[in-house]
Amino acid sequence: MTPFDLAGLLTFWSRRWDDILELMVEHLVVVLISLAIAMVIGVIVGMLTWNKPIPAAIVIAAAGVALTIPSLALLALLIRPFGLGWTSTVIALTFYSLLPIVRNTIVGLREVPPSVLESAMGMGMGPIKRMMSIQLPIAWPIILTGVRVAAQLTIGIAAIAAYVAGPGLGTLIFNGLSSLGSKNALNFALTGTLCVIILALVVDAAFVQITRLTTSRGLRA
Repeated sequence: MTPFDLAGLLTFWSRRWDDILELMVEHLVVVLISLAIAMVIGVIVGMLTWNKPIPAAIVIAAAGVALTIPSLALLALLIRPFGLGWTSTVIALTFYSLLPIVRNTIVGLREVPPSVLESAMGMGMGPIKRMMSIQLPIAWPIILTGVRVAAQLTIGIAAIAAYVAGPGLGTLIFNGLSSLGSKNALNFALTGTLCVIILALVVDAAFVQITRLTTSRGLRA
């Protein structure tokens, strides 16, 4: 294994910063696309099952079991029907994002006080109106927490997507692992790992701000 060389790492960064930045953008984009799809599916499933104990338990259990499938195995299975690249990566990341989003949607909707729902019914609000005007806004911080957890999860898994020629920082890590002993092997692997950590911290901070900006003052208090 090539010993760590800080000067060599800095030189590596100076020569490849544009490629590194491009891979970071790709990594972020594929994660955001997957999160958006998972959020639509997860919130809808949560809305349909939150007040039905058996379907809700089945959905959460199924999503939990799905999360135990090794990411490399799932990506390998997706190659045959969907090929290499973005499509397989997005499907896999969406798949792994569903559990925290579905679970938090159900939990958030269930935590709306019954007295609030009874008051809304007394005002003549129907189920859809109550859901959109009262339940979702109250449950929103909890739902976003699930999306935040899913984001951290998918940022890490997205690095493994280089196995199926997926986009993102996993390319750097796999290049380093596949060229152990070469001059830049450690630089590739270390750069990819550090960039994944930085991206995870930036996205997490962004979700903290999004939660603050999209949550009503009454709920924040």
